[in-house]
Amino acid sequence: MRRRKVKKIVLIDGHSILNRAFYAIPDLTNSEGIHTNAILGFLNIMFKILDEEKPEYLTVAFDVHQPTFRHEMFEQYKGTRKSMPEELREQVPLMKEVLKAMGITIMEKPGYEADDVLGTIAKTSEQKGYQVSLVSGDRDLLQLASENIKIRIPKTKKGGTEIENYNTQDVIETYGVTPKQFIDLKGLMGDTSDNIPGVPGIGEKTAGKIISTYDSIENAYEHLEEIGPAKAKEALRNNHDLAILSKTLATIKTDCDIEFHLEDALVGNLYNEGAYSFFKRLEFKSLLNRFQLEVTHYEGIEEYFKVLNDLEQAEMVFNKLLKSASGHMTAGLQFITAGDKILGLSLTYSDKDIYFIKVEGFITEEYLKDKVCNLLDTPISLATINLKPQLDYIRAAEKSNVFDEGIAAYLLNPLNSTYYYDDIARDYLKMTIPSMNDLFGKNDIANLSSENDKEFRNYCCYQSYVCYKAYEPLVDALKNTDMYQLFVTIEMPLVYTLYDMELRGIHINREELKKYGEKLAVGIADLETKIYHLVGEEFNINSPKQLGVILFEKLRLPFGKKTKTGYSTSADILDKLVQEHPVVSMILEYRQLTKLKSTYADGLATYIGNDERIHGKFHQTIAATGRISSTEPNLQNIPIRMELGREIRKVFIPEDGYIFLDADYSQIELRVLAHMSEDERLIAAYREAQDIHRITASQVFHTPLDEVTPLQRSNAKAVNFGIVYGISSFGLGQGLNISRKEAEDYINRYFETYPRVKQYLDDLVLNGKKNGYVTTLFGRRRPIPELSSSNFMQRSFGERVAMNSPIQGTAADIIKIAMIRVNERLKELKLRSRLILQIHDELLIEAHKEEIEEVSSILKEEMQKAANMSIPLEVEVKTGTNWYEAK
Repeated sequence: MRRRKVKKIVLIDGHSILNRAFYAIPDLTNSEGIHTNAILGFLNIMFKILDEEKPEYLTVAFDVHQPTFRHEMFEQYKGTRKSMPEELREQVPLMKEVLKAMGITIMEKPGYEADDVLGTIAKTSEQKGYQVSLVSGDRDLLQLASENIKIRIPKTKKGGTEIENYNTQDVIETYGVTPKQFIDLKGLMGDTSDNIPGVPGIGEKTAGKIISTYDSIENAYEHLEEIGPAKAKEALRNNHDLAILSKTLATIKTDCDIEFHLEDALVGNLYNEGAYSFFKRLEFKSLLNRFQLEVTHYEGIEEYFKVLNDLEQAEMVFNKLLKSASGHMTAGLQFITAGDKILGLSLTYSDKDIYFIKVEGFITEEYLKDKVCNLLDTPISLATINLKPQLDYIRAAEKSNVFDEGIAAYLLNPLNSTYYYDDIARDYLKMTIPSMNDLFGKNDIANLSSENDKEFRNYCCYQSYVCYKAYEPLVDALKNTDMYQLFVTIEMPLVYTLYDMELRGIHINREELKKYGEKLAVGIADLETKIYHLVGEEFNINSPKQLGVILFEKLRLPFGKKTKTGYSTSADILDKLVQEHPVVSMILEYRQLTKLKSTYADGLATYIGNDERIHGKFHQTIAATGRISSTEPNLQNIPIRMELGREIRKVFIPEDGYIFLDADYSQIELRVLAHMSEDERLIAAYREAQDIHRITASQVFHTPLDEVTPLQRSNAKAVNFGIVYGISSFGLGQGLNISRKEAEDYINRYFETYPRVKQYLDDLVLNGKKNGYVTTLFGRRRPIPELSSSNFMQRSFGERVAMNSPIQGTAADIIKIAMIRVNERLKELKLRSRLILQIHDELLIEAHKEEIEEVSSILKEEMQKAANMSIPLEVEVKTGTNWYEAK
């Protein structure tokens, strides 16, 4: 007779494994800035266990952040534990979301620890005849080991994960006691990590001897007079209640009242589209291969994928499309490129007309550009992804019929890190198709067109197919979320404005840049000499390890915080040490100068083109608030706080015959706050064109306006801007170097002065919790998943985002409108002046000297009229022969 297979259940101690993974793997973040090392480590351990065990059931238990029955018995229970690092804390709710996406059951029980929940499920499963694997880094769980319950403890060795396994005999061999006696052992010796007191004076060796002899604490007390040595006997005699309490605290409950059904814990399809989406967002590329079996190749679609390299065939395809052109028709198109070279055009205009038209023979780059140009003159809606870099080939204008699906997808979910064809297919077509990286890895696509024809064909054809199919779902989603007008009137026109700005670039004085670098080099060398003289030896100032030894061992400065790699010498640590030794301020200045030299003096030089201009990149799908980002190089991050940093602006100069015009919004975010909160007092202050910081200081500190001191005004300014960013009393206190109580008092007085502001911010948080998002004045949505988190720190972060996103986002929308209108006006009037930079609330124009007055007027007019608000938008325009002067 064939033996029935015993079913398995794997139980995982969530917090324990996350904690172990966090400390085992170096800090990692994805492109959104989310810390991911603990989640990645947890998944690696879980997959290792699942690959080995192949269980039918799986459950993960987490602790609940509130007191348990043990705290009620002993208030100091776990009282010595350090608080969880913020980088780990933020990963806990995300870990739960990942597990839920994979369909894995999560268990939590208020009043109990995860150990108790796991113990209850383990014993119940054992009674039902299942084999149990219990995964935890906590050896307390060894008390649950039996012939059918295996405790699995992961350990990191040489960068890999090894797992120690314990059934009953393994516990006996390792610790000399049975699993049940393990509880008594801990009761006698105590546990410093959980702050279980144990019996004073009895250590592990004596405790082990007592329990192996007498089996339990209770039996040991019945034979108290037999116990030796005398010291242990007296310790037991004097601490009976403490011994019993410690044993109770150490005992894992196996009879918790929990709602757990085995059928809910069945292991299903872990590698589903939802999980794939999370893994891609978290950028776990090493784990994506687990989804290969699930990544669908849609054979029904792929049979219509065709590669054309014959001019006659290409002509037939374009002619067919042009003949059927109508206002209800959509075509997906995407130029496939490798560097500056066009490999071909991906084109789809029906479920069966899906082509990759390859540049080959008589099909030239110019031929394809001309054909696409013809399509721009038809009523067909042309859908593509990432239009801006394609504008070199798609010669479209602002009011053309092109729809950028990457921009649409960004508007609908600005929290995603990428908006590629496979992301859009996943989110709007429920299709999981291979990405470019899945297909080609890091190989150059140009070399693969002939080597791997089928995969290359599929990659190219999917590009336009996804554009074609996703057009309607994206339009519907934009309309359903009231963001279609935002897309049409702001985001799409902005694509063309940013393209124009990138094309124009900004002129650089190469010689001045070189001199600036030399000036920094002299300053750096001078500081090095002074630092070496002060500490009495030479060392590598750029090496945190060597610097830590100098500061905390040689100079014996306080606040030394040692990590695995040495002492921390982060900016916050050095800031604390400034008053302790003069060398610290020199080190901080040295860091600033070396950063300026490497990033700007040396870094900018690499971006100067043959035309002596820098053509940076502007991105509109990165910041969740809607702000524009600048890269290659980041010209929005030019330092302004220190004079030597500001001087870098002197190397940016206009061409001969031109001058710089710099237009800056005055306090735009505070004005947006006044308008959106409808606070009459704040609105009145702005309408009267008064000094808002002085007025706030007068009202908050109950001081006559003409008696407000510079310090009071400065503090009021910090509060004004802090409110916009949802600052806490702790943050304000740190910024102003005052106590948290004083800072809290400042904030309370501010809200008493401007009560509608408080009401408005509170309403934003309430609406954010209710809807899951907040909106700008123009309807831009900012999702805030953190507001529904069970984690206090995550929720607090979400509340700050709810308060500041509508304000920052509205300001970002206003500057975008201004940019578009200024750019269009200058082009319509055929002026030689041109918009070249946007830096947050500032626009930089390279104005022809004969057009200064006209362009200044256009700038002021379009920037002030960008939004119709209850208070005026103030704009200041300055001129200069370099950016430093203009600013």
